[in-house]
Amino acid sequence: MKVYEFGKDNKNTFLMFQCAVGPWWVFKKSAEAVAKDFRVFLFISDGHDESGTDFVSIERNVKQAVSYLKEKNIFHLDIAYGISMGGSSVMYMLAHQLIPVKKAIIDAGITPYPYPKWLCRIIAIRDYLMVKAAFRSIQLMKIAMPPQRWTPKGEDPQEHYLKLFEFGKNHYSDKTIYNVFWSTNNYPMPKSVPTTETEMEYWYGEEEKTARRRDLAYAQKAFPLIMAKEFKAMAHGELVMMFPERFHREVMRFWKKI
Repeated sequence: MKVYEFGKDNKNTFLMFQCAVGPWWVFKKSAEAVAKDFRVFLFISDGHDESGTDFVSIERNVKQAVSYLKEKNIFHLDIAYGISMGGSSVMYMLAHQLIPVKKAIIDAGITPYPYPKWLCRIIAIRDYLMVKAAFRSIQLMKIAMPPQRWTPKGEDPQEHYLKLFEFGKNHYSDKTIYNVFWSTNNYPMPKSVPTTETEMEYWYGEEEKTARRRDLAYAQKAFPLIMAKEFKAMAHGELVMMFPERFHREVMRFWKKI
């Protein structure tokens, strides 16, 4: 795991967990935006940086992150944020009460499947094959994520996609790709989640509303006081990756909410 820190002089703390199969730099601008008001810890999972590691599990990720924070004498978080797999990490962390958190944002967090394990294996293999196929062709990547929509402001589309493609093609191991899908869909949660005083919001884009319906229902059952927040005309992960200033505004809205 790698940790990137921003806004080190700020008092309030903001933990940020990434999504699966995404390089750290796609979250950098949003981390920098939030760092105007928070000390930001951007945690990048094993298998997702440049040290030749393999992703193992969400449980390991979260425990590494909490251990790192405590080594820095941080025993309480003001905000914990996670996108997709990162949202799963936040839910796991809260459900197992690994560190006190004042407020938490679950951005399209994935929840454990209720299916038999044999079916979960088939789904994980399907997802693995889809990602492997995407990293074999930059054209497939562009079809899945059109450059006119998924190129960050101020960046050249060709350079941005080539950087993503080369990183994905040459970096993510087979073990990492399989494990991120298996773990995100099957991480352990308590049968009865302890009551928490953490204020929580579950974010999702309007365009992923159907895909997130089961995840939101699970989150609402596990954390009865969680509030849903829908973002119009947004897709999965689009807010944090494409609109850093708006992301910052939404974080501050939630932070100042009484």
